[in-house]
Amino acid sequence: MSKLFPYVASCFVVVSAPSIAAEPLNTYQSFTGFTGLINTSNAEVMEKGNWGVGYNNMLDFRGNQYVDGHNFVFSAGIFDGLEVSGLVASNKMHENLFYPTSGPVGSQTRDLSFNAKYQIPLIPNDWFKLSIGSKDIGGAANNYKTNFAVASKEWSDFRFSLGLASSDHSTGLMNGAFGGVEWLPTEWFGLQIEHDAEAFNAAARLTVPKEWLFDLGELTLTSRFYSNTDYSQEDTYWAVNFIAPFSEHAQPHRDRVKAAPAPVVVHSSTAKNTPMKPSHKAPRGLKQSNSQNDAVVSKKADRAEMNRLARKLRNVLIADGFEAVRVGFNSQPMVIVSFENAVFNNNEIDALGLAAGRVAEVFSGTPAKFMLELQNHGIAMLALSGDTTNYQQFIENDFDPQVSVKMGGMRGVSGVTWVGLESANQRFLKPRVTLSPEINSAHATEFGVFDYSLALKADINVPLWRGAGFNLTAQTLVSESDDFEDKKFFDDLSEDNGVRSAFFYQTYQLPWGLYNQTKIGFFREFHKYKGLINETAWVSPNGSHKVTNTYGYFEYQDYSGDRDYHTVDYQYYWADKDVSFHVTGGKFWRKDSGIKVESRFWFGDSYVAVYGEDTNARVAGIAVNIPLSKRKNMNVTKFGQVKGTSAWRYQVGTRIGESHNKLVYQQAYQPKVPVTLSDTFFNQGRSSVEYIHNNLSRLRDAYLTYK
Repeated sequence: MSKLFPYVASCFVVVSAPSIAAEPLNTYQSFTGFTGLINTSNAEVMEKGNWGVGYNNMLDFRGNQYVDGHNFVFSAGIFDGLEVSGLVASNKMHENLFYPTSGPVGSQTRDLSFNAKYQIPLIPNDWFKLSIGSKDIGGAANNYKTNFAVASKEWSDFRFSLGLASSDHSTGLMNGAFGGVEWLPTEWFGLQIEHDAEAFNAAARLTVPKEWLFDLGELTLTSRFYSNTDYSQEDTYWAVNFIAPFSEHAQPHRDRVKAAPAPVVVHSSTAKNTPMKPSHKAPRGLKQSNSQNDAVVSKKADRAEMNRLARKLRNVLIADGFEAVRVGFNSQPMVIVSFENAVFNNNEIDALGLAAGRVAEVFSGTPAKFMLELQNHGIAMLALSGDTTNYQQFIENDFDPQVSVKMGGMRGVSGVTWVGLESANQRFLKPRVTLSPEINSAHATEFGVFDYSLALKADINVPLWRGAGFNLTAQTLVSESDDFEDKKFFDDLSEDNGVRSAFFYQTYQLPWGLYNQTKIGFFREFHKYKGLINETAWVSPNGSHKVTNTYGYFEYQDYSGDRDYHTVDYQYYWADKDVSFHVTGGKFWRKDSGIKVESRFWFGDSYVAVYGEDTNARVAGIAVNIPLSKRKNMNVTKFGQVKGTSAWRYQVGTRIGESHNKLVYQQAYQPKVPVTLSDTFFNQGRSSVEYIHNNLSRLRDAYLTYK
């Protein structure tokens, strides 16, 4: 055994007394897919909300030796203390392993593995940190299977790590006790030495500051410049890693605030004789008097001023890009606003934030309360109410606002005077064009590390009337790898040119939290079908629970044949942690029956999902969903609107629990359509009372950014 290990152990004991470091030391990506040193892991994990992508040329060839090859690593911090990663390892990028040109069959490898590491939260930070992890989880050919536990302690500019591991590597890598020392004298430079249970290794790292990369992320360059292992073809290997946050719009959660009391419903008979309560700071044009005659004059002036402010608010909201804007008021005074969001397509909470901020801005200095109703295709989805003075303080000083949130429409208010024409600024018959990439791909197969077929897709949506519209989807092929070309291995899965779907949809809001949407028309899932898709969803009163029943029936146009699927989906949104849980079961598109489970970890408007499927085969994978558009899109003109997609998803999965790793395609699959209840009407499944309360900072940020 190297002399390094007892040295690290003694250093760890010396510095293990409780202490507090001045600043946390940087954390790097190892060559093996974890945060760590070179071949070993430390107890650090990637920070929640960050993602990383890396490449290095030190290929661990089937656990037998180190050769010059390709390792591609994607990692993410998806929960407090939890880091997941995927690693693709290959000798060659495009070599056909069935007919290799650079050696006999079996002389090369291509492997996809999933890894996870969790930091135990019960240990005080000033003691040490402890993590457990596993590499190559559940794969069919577990070439890199490793389980480990590791503790780390920071002292001054040093981090000491000790751990125990078991692995299947014939080299002895991570199979026994391991340890290492990191010296990080500056933010841009670090040195690491380690004993990986088999050999002594040393590496140096250089980090490019975020400021040099326009604050997008950190770029790290690594050189493993020494190793005394007997299993390496090369003396030195190199790596490059990039780490960045998923979303700059992720807001820190606030403690749950006490909801505002329900607004008082004033009937018209009472409203006629109830003057406006005087404010501490009356707006221009409002007069206060103690005499009865002056009270009548003041009441008329108040009404005139409220009318003027309501008209001003309506014009401001229309200028912001909102549609179907209606503004009214009564003598309490209460300001009532209903509107449709057409510009904040990534997250409707931004629309609520800007609209509420506009109300507080325009009615500043009045004692008015307000009620906002956010509609979608003319259907009321969310209501927000509060006090303008209190909300103005929230904007100016970031105090907790006393707001009330309700799923569905606003409460009834009598004695309302509406300003402007109700039919003006409607959203109907204005086309919306959404552009997005459409990709079909294969990863780490015998034919190549990455094969793809890429198309540019355009969804043209035309709202027709309340809850209804027409959608046309077309695409054009942009590029594809050789294996997706005509008469090649993945030719049948290649993206095609032309119309992908054309359908009419109608959505209804029913009593007791029920919603129904039916789509009927033309659908092309590699073949041409006429059919319908029906979704019926129940949403709990606070929006946290949702159950959706989906049924689809299709008839093949070219011959007598039909196809159907029927699934039931349950979703729970854990707003405190921005995590949603999904369970879907039933009969899927390719006639496979079973269940799919998924957890989505949200960061702003992006999420990382970990999923598992059990139908014809058991599959586990990871998915990333990101918006490909600005936070606020262009306003809708009389000619329509062009925008990027608010939710583009890419996923990678592999078989688990089997002795082989045959490809699985479109298992637990449902036809992809651009209009659904969850994505189109429920803010990608996030609409809930708790979600608004836990993202109050984003309401304020939306107004301050776009006011």
